Order: sequence, then structure tokens, then C-alpha cells
Amino acid sequence: MADIGKEVQRAAAYLTQGELVAIPTETVYGLAANAYDEAAVVKIFEAKNRPAFDPLIVHTHAVSEVKTIAREVPDVAYLLAERFWPGPLTLILPKAEHVPLLVTSGHDSVGLRIPRHPLTLDLLRQLPFPVAAPSANPFGYVSPTTAQHVQDQLGSRIPYILDGGACAVGIESTILALNGNEVEVLRLGGLALEELEEVVQISKARIKTSSSNPAAPGMLSSHYSPRKKVLLGSIEENLKLVDTERVGTISLRKNFPQVPMEQQIQLSASGDLGEAARALFSALRSLDEQPIDLILAEPMPEHGLGRAINDRLQRASFQG
Repeated sequence: MADIGKEVQRAAAYLTQGELVAIPTETVYGLAANAYDEAAVVKIFEAKNRPAFDPLIVHTHAVSEVKTIAREVPDVAYLLAERFWPGPLTLILPKAEHVPLLVTSGHDSVGLRIPRHPLTLDLLRQLPFPVAAPSANPFGYVSPTTAQHVQDQLGSRIPYILDGGACAVGIESTILALNGNEVEVLRLGGLALEELEEVVQISKARIKTSSSNPAAPGMLSSHYSPRKKVLLGSIEENLKLVDTERVGTISLRKNFPQVPMEQQIQLSASGDLGEAARALFSALRSLDEQPIDLILAEPMPEHGLGRAINDRLQRASFQG
């Protein structure tokens, strides 16, 4: 425990000095900087090669801190926070004046969440500021779910990675826009709609996409993409159209005899969509490193986290 404490202190020191630190969360690894330090935030965009029109999510450690980052906090935000924070939920709220427009990509609103990872919560408690933290990967590529993923992609660009093990959820947070007490889903994620609907009425359960000025992270049509082309649909049908020796497959639990076994990934042998979500990004990365030409993926059941998995697969396969 003492060594872990020293690692957290080291991460806090880097962030206080205006440097970047990769941090573990329950969703994916984030690339963190002092959210109030524009020079530090610029380093996030530079390290990720991220366009300035794509806003960042701000992370803090307590609900009491939210009112220092957002100028208005409607009652429904406290209701959601009480049930789902810490956890994989981001709320879009009107930003306080001191939150840099660089963080929000010029929007008058800011995405906020409290991550559910003990190391990062400990880190945030030690800091006198919140952190802005998108996923710790090159922009548009598959999100990292282990410290090694971060090291492989950004290791030479950032001074420190706080290793918190594999991410428990494995896909990014669900994002909600709050207009007064009206609730709209901007991005499906690690919190299922069914869970949200136990607490609030979702006025518009749809996902928007934008190629120019997204209101929240992860709203671009093409995102979460490996270098290999991804084709989403019936794997059985698509296998009739391709060289089966040169493809990889991602299914929930099916095997395909005509495809080499080492080029097949089943996300969950039991059909558990939570397990499938945790395995998704690692599966895309693994097949991206295989000597294949194409990744065939099948849609997941459209309930629970299956919706969010399908959202990520659709964006990974989008060709413009």
C-alpha cells in the first residue's frame, strides 16, 4: 500500500507541475491535466493529436465540488449523482466562468463526472483542482483499458502512467445533457439506459453525431477505430464475400469453422454483455495487430450494455 501511495503522490506532483498523467478509471484510461491550466490542457490535445473542437470531460472526487465547476446544478443532477456517482456517468452542465473554453471547445457547458477507481479518487482528493481527462490514446483510435495500452500508444509523449490494472467497465461513460430537469442521452456508455430510466425519464433516448462541433466527447461518426477496416453485420453472411484466411472476427460467443481460431475473439462465452464490454477494446486492438485485412464484427443484443457496444462498433466501422 505504501508503494501505491507513493505512485499516487508522484502522479499528483506531475499534475501540479502542469504535466500530463495517464490515470485509471473504471471505464477506460484517461489522459489527465489540470483542468484550470490552459497550458497543461493544450498538452492533452498535442499528445493525442486531438482536434480542438472535441471537448474534454472534467473529473472530480465529490459531488460537493461540482458547484465549483458548474455555475448551475439542477435538482435532477443531484438525483443522478446520488445514484450513479462515482461511476460511468458524465453530466453536461453550464460551466463556471473560470473553466477554460479550451476544455469545453468553446461551449458554455462542461462535462463532469466522478470516476469509480480508488487510485484516481485518491489522486483527485490530493489535488486542489479537477482534471480534464479524455481517453489516453491517439485521437480516433481504440480506447485503452490497461496501462500497457497507454504505454504502447502514448508512452513516449507523457511523463507518467498511474497503473491501476485493467478497467472494470471497459467502455466510456454514458453522457447526459441536462436542460433544466430535461434529460437527453448524448452518448451511450458504461451505464445502461435501463438503469437510468429507474431514476429519471429520458426525454430523447437517441445518439447524435457531429463531424464539426460535437457537444460532448465521442460524438463523431468515426471514432474508436483500429487501423484495420471493421465491417459490422452478419458474420456468417460477410464470410461469404471475403478470404476467410485473411479476416478476424468479433462475436459475442460464436465460433466460425472457416476462420483460423487465433483470428477469432468471443467477447463472452456466457453471453454476459458486461463481460463483453470489458473485452471489446482489447479485442479490437488484438485483431488490429494480426496479419489480417479485415475485422468482421456482429451486432450485440440491443439491451443493457449491448447498445453501447454497438455504438462503439458502428463508429469503428464508419467509413465516411
